[in-house]
Amino acid sequence: MQFTEEYFKEGQVLLFDKPLNWTSFQLVNKVRWLIRKTYKIKKIKVGHAGTLDPLATGLLIICTGKFTKRIEEFMGQEKEYTGTIVLGATTPSYDLETEIDQTFPTAHLNDELIKKTTAQFTGSIQQQPPVFSALKKDGKRLYEFARAGEKVEIPSRTVEVSAFEITRIELPEVDFRVRCSKGTYIRSLAHDFGKALNSGGHLSALRRTKIGDFDVIDATSLEAFEAALQQAEASNN
Repeated sequence: MQFTEEYFKEGQVLLFDKPLNWTSFQLVNKVRWLIRKTYKIKKIKVGHAGTLDPLATGLLIICTGKFTKRIEEFMGQEKEYTGTIVLGATTPSYDLETEIDQTFPTAHLNDELIKKTTAQFTGSIQQQPPVFSALKKDGKRLYEFARAGEKVEIPSRTVEVSAFEITRIELPEVDFRVRCSKGTYIRSLAHDFGKALNSGGHLSALRRTKIGDFDVIDATSLEAFEAALQQAEASNN
């Protein structure tokens, strides 16, 4: 791969492994800044396909130049995630962004019950997005209402979950793998799964591993991308 100004302007699909605690927008902005700085250009189109929460890691597709027109196409593809649900407690954000607000018993839980309950969450399911999300209502993002302590009605939506597999059970932790459609909130899935088990639950780790045919094993880190740009710049001088 030979990085050049024309390479990025013509359009590329770049696969990144988003680091923990970064927003998707921060990563896009950093990539755009690096390209502009390297080639001393004022403008370059850069966008991402499918936002990841700051507390999630994994595959983020970043498109440049003319390929930004394909973002909607990539966003519509099936996604795969792995992660960890902690049973026996809930949080308002459904993940570790907020503190535990309620605890529940877990003595009644066993491997069979946990694995059997996944069947309730496969196929077409109704899901309510978390109130701590970037979805907009009346021109404001839902997390703005949540942080202000304002209650807001959030309509449920239909999403498709083609696979929900439990890969490890060490209570209160449960590891999983999920394949799902665009618009699925894994935080909501964790919350609803805990509720179905009469135990409560929240997400403690999340990693996106696939988008369509794109796999995180083919993704690069921001550090490796920056190093490759520097190398390309040095060889062109």
